[in-house]
Amino acid sequence: MQMLSATEVLEHLDYLVGDAALAADLPNVAARLTFDDRILSFLNDISQTLLHSENAKAYSDVISFAFWIRRASLLRLRERFRPAEDRLMLGRGVAFHIAPSNVPVNFAYSLAAGLLTGNANIVRVPTKDYPQIRILSDAFQQALERHEDIRPYLILVRYARDHTVNDLLSSMADIRIVWGGEQTIAELRTSPLPPRSLEICFADRFSLAVIESEAYLAAENKRKIAEDFFNDTFLFDQNACTSPRFILWTGGRIREAKELFWAEEHRLVQEKYTLQPIQSVDKFALCCRIAASHPGVSVVRQPDNLIVRTALEKLSADLTDQTGSSGFFYEYDCADIRELSVLCAQKRCQTIAYLGDPEKLLPPVLSGGRGVDRIVPLGHTMDFDLLWDGYNLVSMMARTVSII
Repeated sequence: MQMLSATEVLEHLDYLVGDAALAADLPNVAARLTFDDRILSFLNDISQTLLHSENAKAYSDVISFAFWIRRASLLRLRERFRPAEDRLMLGRGVAFHIAPSNVPVNFAYSLAAGLLTGNANIVRVPTKDYPQIRILSDAFQQALERHEDIRPYLILVRYARDHTVNDLLSSMADIRIVWGGEQTIAELRTSPLPPRSLEICFADRFSLAVIESEAYLAAENKRKIAEDFFNDTFLFDQNACTSPRFILWTGGRIREAKELFWAEEHRLVQEKYTLQPIQSVDKFALCCRIAASHPGVSVVRQPDNLIVRTALEKLSADLTDQTGSSGFFYEYDCADIRELSVLCAQKRCQTIAYLGDPEKLLPPVLSGGRGVDRIVPLGHTMDFDLLWDGYNLVSMMARTVSII
């Protein structure tokens, strides 16, 4: 079989933004300082385009991204990650991003992180034709017409799994950012990186929510709490690693709080969520598997299967490998917050969303486990930050020049 040249490989890609010539020239693009003013202006331009787009307004995840890249937001990030006076921080060079297939807007956050840290970026977007990807790509294109100097720093491509393409783009990369499951990561790691290149892998994780019963009952706006929980979970069918799968209740009024919480959530889900038949089947099948393998587990009776609540007699680490989606939750009444250590000890435990006092969560988090990278208020699990999955993306995606 005849081997394709690098030029031929690049020409066969589907470019949403950029082209084969720009891709071939990526290794020659100059690195920029982190939080370069021109990059901030470019991203702010995209933000304004999206915030004034009727098409974009139909997708809350697109609008959330638009708010994240506003100038005011980016200036706060620049202040937080400002290097010491005796240091400069510049991009490493070429950043090769592999976006996850199940979260439409994730690629844009990864790209923005690459731009803010001064890199030239080539991003493989999901092969599924999400409308959000088209909206964002159009906004990028429009902004590039007004910021021609940024054009070499932003390439979006779409291609099916292809080892040849991965090999080529990895050989050009100074940093490779992989979002995906274990299979995706293993596949990418068969494509070698240059000796001084780095890799950041965002593997499959699970998250949980801890709700203090008294805090919930004392809250005046329970509809707002339901909306926050909906955004954390149903908005992406729990496909995001940040979406809580385990719901733990604490305090002395758990039964009362649960009844009100789930009733309010059910009303909201009925209004805003469409459950597909295959999702119903998947949730039922998971219930059967869990019931067969874990004696004492029971399914809480609900008016329908929009929300499936599986009551646990005790927390079990092996359940973290059997999580569901589309409104499937494990639920546990926690008598002692230290019981949470069973989940916090797992490397795959990513985010704890809380309603109540976050200080109470510190004992299980500090118990010596290797999990938990984020503790955030309920409704904020999807909020992206340059501290993510325990990584400081600025320090990893940029290189530090010391001045002595």
